[in-house]
Amino acid sequence: MADNDRTQRAAQFLNEAHNARAAYVPIPEAFAPRDIDEAYEMQEAFHELLALERGAIAGYKVALTTPVMQKMVGFGHPCSGAVFASGVHHSPASVKASDYVHIGAECEIAVLLSRDLPASSAPYDRESVSGAVAALMPAFELVDDRGADYSNLFFLGVAADNAWNAGVVLGEPVTDWHGIDLVAASGAMTINGQPAGEGKGGDVLGHPMEALAWLANTLAQRGKSLQKDMIIMTGSIVSTKFLNQGDQVHFGIDTLGEVRLTVG
Repeated sequence: MADNDRTQRAAQFLNEAHNARAAYVPIPEAFAPRDIDEAYEMQEAFHELLALERGAIAGYKVALTTPVMQKMVGFGHPCSGAVFASGVHHSPASVKASDYVHIGAECEIAVLLSRDLPASSAPYDRESVSGAVAALMPAFELVDDRGADYSNLFFLGVAADNAWNAGVVLGEPVTDWHGIDLVAASGAMTINGQPAGEGKGGDVLGHPMEALAWLANTLAQRGKSLQKDMIIMTGSIVSTKFLNQGDQVHFGIDTLGEVRLTVG
């Protein structure tokens, strides 16, 4: 457990860096997280500062749920971060490149919760969380890595930095999803009409609902609950693609529809 001074120094460091739109640098060693528990303590302190500008927490992201994403950042376990109200967009969406330092998009299946998943009812499994899902949506997670150097990336610092979430773009909700084979559901991404990656729902911890269960259990360990109407991003089935001004981005996944993004 990090002492409160180190936690607050880390949160303030991250907040000032984001406000200054500064290029990514690691949290200074003197107060960098030493394990994932400290990283989450720092992330939650950072959330308190972010909420003043970005609004309430509207949901969560689960990062690194696929081997391709774990390999990309050199960290072999999932990780979570918060999604804030001001960052929720609906397809077709347009965002300004100038609002980000280095914007990327990830292709995901998003979940809308129909009821709470309280910490007191943990542990959860795939079946128990499925009963709390009102709808699924194809979605982009927007990330801002602020130009980080991936060749020497200390991922605990990224976890503290809210796992780089910068918003989400949601497609139309699909409420009649229970008959869909989410493991086999295949999705493809294009940028300006050109193929940019593809994957399947089963790439996400074997099943997207496994990611939801992982999140509910991980939050419960910290005394936190998922709440009705929250949006959960279950993890990217395509490696992050970084975008430029003028890009037109599309992600379609069979049986769940599509989502579109323009970077202006």
